[in-house]
Amino acid sequence: MKPLTTRDVQAFQAYIYRFFTHFGRSHLPWRQNYDPYRIMVSEIMLQQTQVERVVPKFVAFMASFPNLASLAVAPSSSVIRHWQGLGYNRRGLNLQRAAQAIVVHHNSQIPSLLDQLLDLPGIGPYTASAIQTFAFNLPAIVIETNIRTVFIYHFFPDGYDVPDAVLLPYIEQTLDQDQPRKWYSALMDYGTHLKQVVPNPTRKSKQYVKQSPLVGSNREVRGKILKVVTQQPVTRKQLYNEVNLERDRITTALAQLIVEGFVKNDHGIITLID
Repeated sequence: MKPLTTRDVQAFQAYIYRFFTHFGRSHLPWRQNYDPYRIMVSEIMLQQTQVERVVPKFVAFMASFPNLASLAVAPSSSVIRHWQGLGYNRRGLNLQRAAQAIVVHHNSQIPSLLDQLLDLPGIGPYTASAIQTFAFNLPAIVIETNIRTVFIYHFFPDGYDVPDAVLLPYIEQTLDQDQPRKWYSALMDYGTHLKQVVPNPTRKSKQYVKQSPLVGSNREVRGKILKVVTQQPVTRKQLYNEVNLERDRITTALAQLIVEGFVKNDHGIITLID
């Protein structure tokens, strides 16, 4: 990359912060309190899920599981019920398993070290860096779809198939070391805005992957099964009738859910795990 001058960095930061001052999403509930537990919950909920869908689920989840200890000891069935509607239900169980691991191995304190965060169930590189930044205000290098959008739009306007490796030096050089939490919030809000006014900016990223449609997918079958079982225990025959899809697909998805610890078959009755 061509190194940015101090003036370049200052101008870019000033531009992003001006937008944030006028249009930043200060109303988001996880920005009202930067408690590490709240940040961890919000970041896992926000994986592959739009902010608008997450907000009400986050508020309800925090009301039922207000702290790490309450989540760690809650029945897994309750966690799954509260996760309904967010999709990718495995995230809910992994979140609880992460809480349990933190209680056991970190004295109920969410760690700030990258390696320790990455050891937790369901925590990948982005989520770990985001927790470092938003929970602890540490200047980690964070990259996700909205941040990619901003840097491609400003520094590679004619680019196509731009890899993260090319963007990372720009992200590192422009990072506000004193206010990383505020800086990344501003970048993400501006990236969200760009997606609304610029045609398909994320498609210029090499990391862009079009999300597979839900309809007809195994994910749809799993979601339908969990929706039924969340409401009440059912027999396998009742499940087939309620889900109303090909029986072989239901059987396969049900077996997966049993192995993964979402549901159990208790003498012919399908129920959520305890």
